[in-house]
Amino acid sequence: MSTPVRGRPPRTAGTSSAADRARARRARRVPGRVTRRQVRRRRAVALLVLLTVVGLVVGVFFTPMLGVREVDVRGAKELTVDQVKAKAAIEPGSPIVRVDVHGIADRVRALPRVESVEVARSLPGTVRLTIVERSPVAFVKSTDGVHLVDASAKDYATVAQPPIGLPELLLAVDAQPALKAAVGVLTQLPEAVKAEVQTIGAQTGADVKLALSGGREVRWGSLADTQRKAAVLAVLLTRDGSVFDVSSPELPTVS
Repeated sequence: MSTPVRGRPPRTAGTSSAADRARARRARRVPGRVTRRQVRRRRAVALLVLLTVVGLVVGVFFTPMLGVREVDVRGAKELTVDQVKAKAAIEPGSPIVRVDVHGIADRVRALPRVESVEVARSLPGTVRLTIVERSPVAFVKSTDGVHLVDASAKDYATVAQPPIGLPELLLAVDAQPALKAAVGVLTQLPEAVKAEVQTIGAQTGADVKLALSGGREVRWGSLADTQRKAAVLAVLLTRDGSVFDVSSPELPTVS
């Protein structure tokens, strides 16, 4: 009697064909091909990232989450911090990233004493204002007080008493050509000469005159050749005399 051989049952033609087709499909799969499950997962992650970004944008731009908590004013001397803050008009709690720094700078710069201003945001909630105030180089006496004038010939403030150590401008406050010429000459003088100027005057802008300590007078003329005139004057002042004329620096005179 024969013993049956144990093992896998013989495969039929149909079974073999189905298995072969499955193996062939697996072999034909492109490496790196994305499955539907992976597509759904990636879409879910992308949606989550998008919602997170939208939430952050809404929180930062449209809510007080990063709102203005402090306005830090630096550089104020004659002006008070409250004056600068009032002019800046920054709304507390407003989203800091939406703060109009250019608009704030324009408003603060409108203060006559302000020469320049820088506006910066500092997270999480500070707006910093750094100002530079104008400095007087001369003054003009008028019926309403003493007008301070800076190096740009701007009349920017009125005070009760003349500042000590500054020269007086002998001209009308609204005489712009004469004012600019006089201030232009004053700012070009050597410091040693500038310290001796008592008054500086002009009528037309082409006839600037300076009164120095000791009763000496300098006839300057116009703004033309200002640097050369300043150099010539420094030499002339080492000589005896009461009137020093540098209006023509090629032919200066002392009398």
